[in-house]
Amino acid sequence: MEQVVHYWAEKGISGFTIFKFRLRRQDGQPLLTTNQVQFSYGRVPQSVSEIRGLVCEDITGGQEDIPIPATNLVDDPPVAPTGYKYCKSIQVAKNVKLPTNVPGCNCNGKCVDPRTCACARLNGSDFPYVSRDGGRLIEAKDVVFECGPNCGCGPDCLNRTSQRGLKYRLEVFRTPKKGWAVRSWDFIPSGAPVCEYTGILMHTEDTDSVSENNYIFDIDCLQTMRGLGGRERRFGDVSVPTIISSDRHDDLRSESVPEFCIDAGSTGNIARFINHSCEPNLFVQCVLSSHHDIKLARVMLFAADNIPPLQELTYDYGYALDSVYGPDGKIKQMACYCGAPDCRKRLF
Repeated sequence: MEQVVHYWAEKGISGFTIFKFRLRRQDGQPLLTTNQVQFSYGRVPQSVSEIRGLVCEDITGGQEDIPIPATNLVDDPPVAPTGYKYCKSIQVAKNVKLPTNVPGCNCNGKCVDPRTCACARLNGSDFPYVSRDGGRLIEAKDVVFECGPNCGCGPDCLNRTSQRGLKYRLEVFRTPKKGWAVRSWDFIPSGAPVCEYTGILMHTEDTDSVSENNYIFDIDCLQTMRGLGGRERRFGDVSVPTIISSDRHDDLRSESVPEFCIDAGSTGNIARFINHSCEPNLFVQCVLSSHHDIKLARVMLFAADNIPPLQELTYDYGYALDSVYGPDGKIKQMACYCGAPDCRKRLF
C-alpha cells in the first residue's frame, strides 16, 4: 500500500475543489502494469536527432510556430506524408461568400464582465472558457461564440482561446493499419483546444465528383447538437434564434446534406491526419468568431479528457453504419482499427 507523502487542494476547471495526493511506493510492492495506471509523462525526444524514424522535420514548412515532425517505422523504405499542401488556415472557395459587418462587443483590452459583454450574452450570459492553462473550454456546447474582428478586446482576450494556433508539440506518425496518425509530446489538459480542421471551405454539392476523398468534413452544427461523439445535447445554452432565421429553421433541422463542408483532401493542416476512434480523447466543437452563420462555423477539436504524452489523438468521425454510398449506389463499408474496448468494428 502506497504512503501519502503530500496532499493539497486546488480549484478544478468546473469550479469545484479537487484534493490531490502524492504517493510513494513501499518496498516490496508488486510492479504496476500499464493497465493499472495512466502515466503522466512519457519518454519524448529532446531534439531532432533523438527522433526515431524521422522522415520529415516539419510537415508545415514553417507555417506553424511549432514544427510538426513526421516519423515512419512501418514502411520499408520509409516515406513521408505526400499528396497534399499544408495550410494552417481555412481557404474559401471562390463561390462561397462569408458574412461581413458582424457587430462585436464593446469591451476594452479583455472581456471580463459577462453582464456587459455582448459575446458572453450569446454564450448564455457567461464566458465559455476558464483562464487556466492558457484557456480551457468549461464544457462542450452547441456553438461557442468567440470575439471577432469587430470586438473591442485584443488578441489576449480569453474569449479568443481557439484562435491562437497550435501550442502543443505534435507529431505525425505511421501506423500499421490506420495509415498516418497524430500524437502529442506534451500533456494536454481536458478542455484545451488542440487544432482547427482546415482545408477548402466549399459547397457540399461541389464535392460530388470526388468519390474517394476521405478528408471531407461536413459542417453540421445541428449534428453536433444531437450528440456527435457521445456529447449530450445542450440546445438551450446558446441564443440559437439569433443565428437561425425563422424561414431557414426547418431547413436546417432537416436530415438533408449540410450545405457547406471543409475539403482537406488536397489542402489541409495537422487535423487531416487525426484518426477516428470509437472511444476518442478529442471532441468536435463548432465555433463562431468572424461571423454568426452556423452553416459556415469553424470546426475545432478540443481535448475531451486529460491526454498524457505520446497517446494517439482521436475523435469520433460520427458516421452512422450503412450511411455511406459509393459511386455505384451501393453501401460502402470500412473496417475500424481504433482498438477501443467497445469498438464498433466498422467506421461506416
